[in-house]
Amino acid sequence: MEEYFKLTIEESKLSLLTDDVPVGAIIVSNNKIIAKGHNTREQDQSILGHAEINAIMNASKYLNNWNLSECDMYVSLKPCSMCESIIKESRIKNVYYLLDKLDYKKEYDKLNINNVNNLPLLEKYYHSILSSFFKSKR
Repeated sequence: MEEYFKLTIEESKLSLLTDDVPVGAIIVSNNKIIAKGHNTREQDQSILGHAEINAIMNASKYLNNWNLSECDMYVSLKPCSMCESIIKESRIKNVYYLLDKLDYKKEYDKLNINNVNNLPLLEKYYHSILSSFFKSKR
């Protein structure tokens, strides 16, 4: 495990070259490193440029599959809420991180998500689309 974390630190240093927060991640399958990633948010001017997401994208390409249920992730810093959600969606089995976020580092949390609940015809129509899709898959 220590070797994996040494690699996450080395990967995180690549972020420093582009003035990104130094975070590194690796993904392991069957005791083999299949993907690496580091922060590229500033470099790419993309909110998705987190180390964990970059590693997941690289692992998905390597395996030719979005489902990473047989994989573990090692990351230098505790994943943010966005990355946690994407990690869950990718089905990664275990995530191990080296360091918690600093106490003063707070995530942006001023988002309001609202269900309108007053468009019954559109709700019914969209529900039928979803139902048809899932029935065809099962």
